Amino acid sequence: MKLAYLLLGPMALLLLAGCCCVLSTTSGNLRTFVGCAVREFTFLAKKPGCRGLRITTDACWGRCETWEKPILEPPYIEAHHRVCTYNETKQVTIKLPNCAPGVDPFYTYPVAVRCDCGACSTATTECETV
Repeated sequence: MKLAYLLLGPMALLLLAGCCCVLSTTSGNLRTFVGCAVREFTFLAKKPGCRGLRITTDACWGRCETWEKPILEPPYIEAHHRVCTYNETKQVTIKLPNCAPGVDPFYTYPVAVRCDCGACSTATTECETV
């Protein structure tokens, strides 16, 4: 019995130390991370006639490779712009609190299942152009 405690104690410490290293490395790399991943995100779900409700969900987050280079023919620039966007989603419906009579209290939003770097689609993403 004592042998089990002698082995489990150091193993637990190594596991805990390993987790701390992974967490600190992951946090430090967020500023330089290039890629696209699912990440927790909180927003305020609201609609006219109802109180807002804070929702925590999964959304796409990241930075994707992008570049432009000059070419000799119009439009004189070859561009490659990818954004971190939804590859697969599921829809979730919640009921907003304290809605006025006659107001539909249900609110539907997408939850990211899988994200990838890809072309910006206005069907799923708010695309900005310069």
